Amino acid sequence: MAVFINSYFTFTIFFLNYLFFHADSVSSTTPSPSNSVKNRPGKWVGPSGTRHISVNVHGFGDYQSVQAAVDSIPQNNNMNIIIDICPGYYIEKVVVPETKPYITFQGAGRDVTVIEWHDRASDKGANGQQLRTYQTASVTVYASYFSARNISFKNTAPAPLPGMQGWQAVAFRISGDKAYFSGCGFYGAQDTLCDDAGRHYFKECYIEGSIDFIFGNGRSMYKNCELHSIASRFGSIAAQDRKSPDEKTGFAFLGCRVTGSGPLYVGRAMGQYSRIVYSYTYFDDVVAHDGWDDMDHVSNKNKTAFFGVYKCSGPGAAAVKGVSWARELDYDTAHKFLAKSFVNGRHWIDPSDA
Repeated sequence: MAVFINSYFTFTIFFLNYLFFHADSVSSTTPSPSNSVKNRPGKWVGPSGTRHISVNVHGFGDYQSVQAAVDSIPQNNNMNIIIDICPGYYIEKVVVPETKPYITFQGAGRDVTVIEWHDRASDKGANGQQLRTYQTASVTVYASYFSARNISFKNTAPAPLPGMQGWQAVAFRISGDKAYFSGCGFYGAQDTLCDDAGRHYFKECYIEGSIDFIFGNGRSMYKNCELHSIASRFGSIAAQDRKSPDEKTGFAFLGCRVTGSGPLYVGRAMGQYSRIVYSYTYFDDVVAHDGWDDMDHVSNKNKTAFFGVYKCSGPGAAAVKGVSWARELDYDTAHKFLAKSFVNGRHWIDPSDA
C-alpha cells in the first residue's frame, strides 16, 4: 500500500509540473504582475515588455533553482520578468538585489510551490560572525516593484520559547519599495516576515508565526489575510518600528482573520512612534487580556504609539481594546487606513489587484 501511495504522489507532482511548465509555453494570456500598471494619462508608466523564465526543481525548466533564474536577469532591468516557479520545494536562500526591479515570483499555489531555508540569528555566516536577525531570511528582496503570487516562503528553524536568545528566523524580508503579494504563504516562528522598509501590499496571504511574526518599519497594508499564531506560551503578531511622528510608515490590517493559539499581543511598540491599526478584523479567542504591549515599559511608548481598532469582531475583539492607549477609532480617523491610498497604491497597484 505504501508503495502505491508513493508512486501516486510522485506521478501527481510530475503531472502538475508538466501542466505548469507547458501551459506557460503556449499561453499568451498570463496576467501581468501588479507592478505593470496600464499606461493612463497622468499615471506612472511602467517597464516595457514582459519576459517569462521557468524554474523547475526536477530540471524541466530554464533553471533548476530560483536564485539561478534571478542571477540570469541583467542589472538595471527594464522589463517585467515573470519567474514561473513550478510545483516543488526549493531548498535555497534567495536574494533579489536592488539593481533588478520588476520581478514577479509566480508559483503554482502556496501549498505546492515553496522556497525554504533554516537560518537562525545565532548561526554563523561565511565570515564566522553571527548572522543576526535580518540576514536569516530565506528570501530577501532589495529591489523595487517586486511581486509574488501563489507561492510560500518558509524558515524551518525550530520555534523558540519566549525569552530564548538568537532564535529569530526570518522566512521573507522585503526591503524594496512598491511590493505586491497575492495568495502567498509566510511560515516561521519568531520574526517570520520582515516588513523592513518601503510601501507594500499583501492581499489574501497566510502569515504564520509565534513572536513578532510581522515586524519592521514598512508602510504596508494587509488585506483579507489570515494571521495564524503558533505561540506555545505567549506570542505577538506585529512589532512596528516607526521612530518619528513624521514617518508615514505603519501596518494597516484590513478585513483580516486572527487564528491559532495564544495568548498573544496583537501589536508591540518596536519603535517609539509605532503605528498599527486593525479594521474589520476577526479575532479568535487567542488575544491576551491587555491586547497590546509597549515592549520595554520604560520609554513611555504608550504615550507616542498609535494603536487603533475600527469595527473589529470575534471573541477576542474585546481584549484588543484592553489598554487605555489603544484607540477605538471613528471613521474620520480610520478612513486613511481603509484603502490602498495608505500605500499610495493607486499609482502602482492595478485596480483589479487591490
